[in-house]
This record gives sequence, C-alpha cells and structure tokens, in this order.
Amino acid sequence: MPPRYTNEFKEEAAKQILKNGYPIRETAERLGVHPQSLSKWVKQYRDPLTHAKEDSKQQEILKLKKELKRVTEERDILKKAAVYFAKHQS
Repeated sequence: MPPRYTNEFKEEAAKQILKNGYPIRETAERLGVHPQSLSKWVKQYRDPLTHAKEDSKQQEILKLKKELKRVTEERDILKKAAVYFAKHQS
C-alpha cells in the first residue's frame, strides 16, 4: 500500500515547485515521492495560489489608481493656484 501524505505535506511540496520553480523530478526524488503524485499535487494547488496572487495584484492596482487620482487632483489644484497668483501679482 502506498504511503499516505498529509495535506500540509502535499501543499508544501507543491509550493516548492510553484513558488521556487524547482523541477518536479528532482523535488520528488528529494522528498521521496513519485513524480506523478507531485505533479498531481502541483495541479491541485496551482489554482488557489494563482487566484491569491491575482487578487493581491488587483488590490494593488486599485490602491495605485486611487493614489494617482488624488495626486492628479492635487496637481490640478496647484496649477490653478499658480495661474491665479500669477494674474494677481501685477
């Protein structure tokens, strides 16, 4: 009967491939698991990691868009103030 691995073990093994880019065969050999098993775990954990990264990227994009809008508004106000004071200095 093949050995049973915990979900934590499977996830950590898959992360070595997904996050660090280690080759499946070498990682499987180092961990003492069959490459097909490791490949299956990588597929299983790939989607959640991809979605988490995408969500994080979307949050960062939204944050940067808000900051850009604020800075653009501040710039426009300063431009108007500069024009106003230039006209009223004379």
